[in-house]
Amino acid sequence: MDIKTNSFKAWLQAARPKTLSGAAVPVMIGTAFAWKTAGPEYFRILPAILCFLFAFIMQIDANLINDYFDCVKGNDDISTRLGPKRACTEGWITLPVMRKGIIITTTIACIIGLPLIYYGGSEMIIIGFICVIFCFLYTTKLSYLGLGDLLVLVFFGIIPVCLTYYVIVPGEKQHVTIPVFLASLGCGLIIDTLLVINNFRDRENDKEAEKITLVVRIGEKWGYNLYKIVGSTGYIFTLIALFLEGMQSAKTLLIVALCLQIPFAILNDMAFRKMGKIWKGKELNKILGLTARNMLIYGLFSTIGIIILSF
Repeated sequence: MDIKTNSFKAWLQAARPKTLSGAAVPVMIGTAFAWKTAGPEYFRILPAILCFLFAFIMQIDANLINDYFDCVKGNDDISTRLGPKRACTEGWITLPVMRKGIIITTTIACIIGLPLIYYGGSEMIIIGFICVIFCFLYTTKLSYLGLGDLLVLVFFGIIPVCLTYYVIVPGEKQHVTIPVFLASLGCGLIIDTLLVINNFRDRENDKEAEKITLVVRIGEKWGYNLYKIVGSTGYIFTLIALFLEGMQSAKTLLIVALCLQIPFAILNDMAFRKMGKIWKGKELNKILGLTARNMLIYGLFSTIGIIILSF
């Protein structure tokens, strides 16, 4: 790939636009629940937009941080890397320029998130601070301790879904309901399938680099099954959330569950089986693409389903 150093194309590669669906899906689900709760007359659109922008910029920021520190640590060896190419290791972006880019994206994310204080209170400062800190801690420390999956559950499930819902609904309804919380767990688990396939593909390299991911810790057999376990559990949590949210209309709930949730379960199982046939090597990047597609389908269908339940 012919990419000029520090060019726009280089930054586009470093931003990893395909991963942005992981940032969008939780906000979509939180927004849909807020729409159902608040109704179109009380739905607050500005905090919804801010949540989407904050999620996108934080995801790009996390990608740049990951790119930079993995290069510095020597984890992105060109000769052994199985995943997509990384900007710093390939020389597309120099390390000093990448550091500036990280500072800029972190600052922009903080500026975008600042107005959410008006809608969610001063505690938004603490949540924003935690998001930024763990964005750095994930790549530098916690992913080496097998805590990556837990962080995905928290920062791609619980926090974005619940926070988005919280800041959008009006004050008198501003509390996180049980269905919203369960949906946040489901969302986080399903997005974790993306991390699981990444770690399953890189299990041998990670073990040599003493990066003890959950897949490395439990072994490749259970690491393979982990993909199906987290996807299926996330699916079940989402179904329970939809059931509790739509109990007043059994017919509509049945349509939502069968037509909008089962397709994800089928696609997730197909990806799981194909993953087992490939088992190792760069060919597993195909499962990475399928997983990203499944995740987006889950987000779109869940969002549509929640909105349908509001009628």
